[in-house]
Amino acid sequence: MAALCVLLTAACGYDYRKRRIPNYLIAAAAFLGAGWRFLSEGGGGIFSFGAEAALIMCLLYPFFRIGAVGAGDVKLLGVTAGFLPFEKILWFLFFSMLIAVIFSMVRFMKQKDAKERLEYLLAYLAGVAVSGRWRLYMEDAEERRRTGICLSGPVFLSLLLYLGGVY
Repeated sequence: MAALCVLLTAACGYDYRKRRIPNYLIAAAAFLGAGWRFLSEGGGGIFSFGAEAALIMCLLYPFFRIGAVGAGDVKLLGVTAGFLPFEKILWFLFFSMLIAVIFSMVRFMKQKDAKERLEYLLAYLAGVAVSGRWRLYMEDAEERRRTGICLSGPVFLSLLLYLGGVY
C-alpha cells in the first residue's frame, strides 16, 4: 500500500499541475495491484483485482461520457479500488466523492460562483429531463477546466482514510 501511496502522490502532482494523469502511472498502479493481490490471494487475486477495477470503471463510465469526470480519474478510481477488499469499495467511492464535494464547495466559496454553478446544474438536469437525451455536462472546455476539480486528491485522501481505519 505504501507504493500505491507513492503512485497516488505522483498522480496528484500531475493532475493538479497539468490536469491529466499519465497512463504509465495508472499502468504501474494496476501492475502493482495485480501483483500484490496475487501474492496475498494467489491466482484468484489477480482476477479479483481486475474485476473490482473493471466494475468501478464501468460504473463511472457514464459520468465520463457526459464529461463529468475525466478518463484518468475513472481509471485511477478503478485501479485504486482494486487494491481494497470488495466490501470496502463502496465506502471508498463514497468518501472519495464526499471529499470531492467538499473541495468543490470550498472552490465555490473561494470563487463566489456557487449560485451560478447550481443554476447551471439545474438547467442541465432540466434539459436532459425534457429532451430525454444526455449531453456533455460542460460543452465549453475552458469552462470545464476552470470549474472542474481534480479527483486524484480525493482518491488519495479516501485511501488514507481507509488505511487509517475510518472505514
